[in-house]
Amino acid sequence: MRIDAHHHLWDLKKVNYPWLMAKGERRFFGDPSKIQRNYLWNEFSNDAKSHGFQGSVHIQVGANDPLEEAKWVDTINKQTKCWPIAQVAFADLTDEKLTQHLDELCKLNSVKGIRQIIGRAPEEDSLSNINSLLADPKFLKGLNVIAERNLTFDLQLIPELMELISPILKKVPNLKIVLCHAGSPYNRTKLGLADWGKSLQTLSSQSNVYCKLSGLGMFEHDWTEESIAPISKTVLTQFGTERVMFGSNFPVDSITSTYKDLILAYEGILRDYTNEERAQIFGLTAKHFYSID
Repeated sequence: MRIDAHHHLWDLKKVNYPWLMAKGERRFFGDPSKIQRNYLWNEFSNDAKSHGFQGSVHIQVGANDPLEEAKWVDTINKQTKCWPIAQVAFADLTDEKLTQHLDELCKLNSVKGIRQIIGRAPEEDSLSNINSLLADPKFLKGLNVIAERNLTFDLQLIPELMELISPILKKVPNLKIVLCHAGSPYNRTKLGLADWGKSLQTLSSQSNVYCKLSGLGMFEHDWTEESIAPISKTVLTQFGTERVMFGSNFPVDSITSTYKDLILAYEGILRDYTNEERAQIFGLTAKHFYSID
């Protein structure tokens, strides 16, 4: 069973995404004007099905009302009977009303995990001060709260923050954590990738931390199979195929490639792996991690 472990959907008439509809702003992942339109189930599933996918994981994507977004995604999951959609919803782990918010989210059968972004890209993080979450003791408390509810945590951050968050994550050993976008290796120079790989070891050494091969086109718009292969191989070497999962990051990564080109690139990178190992990366790891039926 192939599972796309990281994608988004949006209906701009039903859910408000302020970041997506901002005009004239170039983001770290590119020009958002290319994706400032509805991206609905049929478009995504038609691409994914043509490459053997039979399930997926929807990741929250900055809705103005996170609960409204989660409810909308849950309705889609109910309509796709032969295609399970797990979803990772948003929650502010430092919010005093975290428990009440989680109570509402857990009423939705499709909700399997939580994402609160710690870092996107250096230039944007310096303006948003989003990294300050790591210094807030309520963040660790929130991680424990979601662990107690058997929810997972999608961790998105930049390499510089890996060593800072590592001791925090060690205090929640029962929490299943997955690193989004391979830890956002934005510096693609030889030295930049070496520093990223070294920092990555602080997380890959923790057995409850997994990693997604996703979003690699956000920091390299003219990427090729050859250019992302070293990143993929580093992730696979450090985590092992049993802790690595593929995610398309569509439609964001549609800015830099087609779904077909993305799949063909990863299939090329993984050509020397066994059928069992490829099955883990393309589905079984995500199925286990997110408890997808």
